[in-house]
Order: sequence, then structure tokens, then C-alpha cells
Amino acid sequence: MNAGRVTAVARKEALQIRRDPRSLGLGLAIPVLLLVLFGYALTLDVDNVPTVVWDRDNSQTAKDFILNFSNSRYFDVYAYADTYRDIVRRIDRGEALIGMVIPKDFSLAIESGARTPVQFLLDGSDANTATIARGYVTSVVNRYNEGLRARPPRAGGVVNPLPVIFRPRPWFNPNFESRIFIIPGLMVVIIMIIAALLTSLTVAREWERGTMEQLISTPVTPGELIAGKFIPYFCIGLFDLLVAVVLAVAVFGVPVRGSVLLLLALSSLFLAGALMMGILISVEAMNQRLASQLAMLTTFLPAFLLSGFVYPIWNMPAVIQAVTYLIPARYFIVILRGIYLKGVGLRDLWTQTLFLFIFAAAVSLLAVRRFRKKVA
Repeated sequence: MNAGRVTAVARKEALQIRRDPRSLGLGLAIPVLLLVLFGYALTLDVDNVPTVVWDRDNSQTAKDFILNFSNSRYFDVYAYADTYRDIVRRIDRGEALIGMVIPKDFSLAIESGARTPVQFLLDGSDANTATIARGYVTSVVNRYNEGLRARPPRAGGVVNPLPVIFRPRPWFNPNFESRIFIIPGLMVVIIMIIAALLTSLTVAREWERGTMEQLISTPVTPGELIAGKFIPYFCIGLFDLLVAVVLAVAVFGVPVRGSVLLLLALSSLFLAGALMMGILISVEAMNQRLASQLAMLTTFLPAFLLSGFVYPIWNMPAVIQAVTYLIPARYFIVILRGIYLKGVGLRDLWTQTLFLFIFAAAVSLLAVRRFRKKVA
């Protein structure tokens, strides 16, 4: 491979990018915009759950119980109902996710140590949100019960001891903030999509504009041509990667507990594979519209659905789990979350690194082999 010819092709591609502001904007502005928009808009946290209360007891004890929900950031007690029908109507309209019904004689039952059922009506149309909200309700009620058990018993009062004290200790994300979980995965999806889209148009553009014949007549080999087209986009992708890392830390507060150098090195390996995948698509398609459609089809859907970004792989059917082993984003998500959140090193990530290297080498070899210096 002649370095001079590779440099010449790279310079030509850089001039082409500079003369095409749309491609330059796609490469520089879109990744940052997507990261900011999705980083703020896409969240799995369930906060400020709209809650309506029907307090049939209307005692100070009942008000203290409700206060445990009002003071929690997970609930928004925005209205009080007078009838059961009012609660149902608010849930039907989507105004409330939870309806709380406190029975009569609630305070008398609490003071006597008797079991006191409190009804919670949950809108289960969104099963995931309802499940999370139910967990929040359980947590608040358990904390209230522990407070009751901690009080000294009155004369003649019966206080049941708490046999097991549940003290969880979450690691890596103690506050269960979804952005800490989402941002690294979002970086994977954005890099995969943008990198493949950028390079999927390179070779196809030459065929459509009729300049490929001129390149074919030169002594540039297929490997030199692909390397020259790869270098400018790798620089753009590396810039996007650096901006994404800075935004993740400075804007979204995602900590980098591992090595930054290892993060950049393995990210560059994934970026190289994604770029070469786009070039391979461009070589095969020879048409910009078809190439862009194939790039979206082969990057966005697999990276979003089958990489473990949103849906856990272990919860998928066995056949789909087998398919995920072919998705490079699966391995890169493990790498990013490991470096960002767990602070692990190459010793724990060598398997994922090996798969990324194999992917990058395979698509690079295929791109060179499939390109032919022939007009037809």
C-alpha cells in the first residue's frame, strides 16, 4: 500500500466533504444534537407519578400517612377525591396513574396495631410504568411500617417485631438514575448509525457522479482507495466521540470511573468497524439512496433493539439471543458501561475487544475484496 496514493485519496475526500456542507453537518452536528435530545428526552425513570387520594378517615394519622407520599419525589399527590367514581374517572382520563383509598377507622386500626388495608388502584395500560410505580408504593409503605414498629408501644398496645431488615446496597448506580444507564448505550447507537451513514455514501457517490471511472484509470489499488476514503471520516468520527464523552460527563453527569485512554482506544476500534461497514454497504449498493437505506436498516434497528441498550438480552428468546452475537453494538455497550460505571479494565473486557477487532477486520477485508476496478 502506497502512503502517497492513500494521502492523495484522503485529501480528495476531505475536499469533497468540505464542499458538501450537508455531509459535514451530518458528521459534526447531528451526533451532538441526537445525544442532547435523546439524553434529556429518553428516560426510564418514573418520577412525579400523578396520584389522587380519597381519604375516608380524614384523621391526622391518615394525613401523616399521605404525607409520606407527598414528600417523596416519586409521587405527585395533585388531587383529593370525594368518591370512588371520581378516582376511576381521573384514571380513565389519564390524569392519574395511582388512586389511593384510605378506609374509615384507619387511625383506630393503626393505634390498636391491627392490620389496615389501604387500596391502591394502578393504571396498568403501561405495564412497565405501573410495575415501577407499584415498587415505589411498596417502598413507601414498608418505610412507614418500619417507623410504626420503631415507636415505643403504648400500654396494652401490640407491636409486631420486624423479623428481617431489608438493607439493599446498589452498586455502580446507587440512585438508579436512568441517564447513567442510558447515555453510554445512546453513544453506541449514535456512533454506529452516523459512522455507517457517512461512509455508506462515499463509493456510491463516485459511481453516481461518474468520477469512479477516473479513479479506476489511476494506479490506486482498491485497498488504497478505501483507506483514503476511510481516514477523513475516521477523524470526523473521532471528533464526535470526544464531544460525546465530554457531554456525557459535563452535561449529564455520567462518571468515567475507568481509564479514559482505554475508553478512547476501544471506541476508536468500534468506530473503525462501523465506518468500514458503511464503506462495504457503499461498495455493494453503488447507489446513494439504496446505500443510506441499507445503512439505517443494518445499524439503527440492530443497535437499538438487539444490543441490550433498552431490552436486556437475557430476557429475549433463545433464537434472538443467538442473533445478538452478530451485533457489534452488543459488545461495545458492555465496554462503555464497564469503563464508565464499573471502572473495569482490559482484563475484564478482552472478550468484547476481541469480537470488535474481528468485526472491524472482517468488514475491512470484505470491503477491499468486494471492490473491483471495473466499470461493469
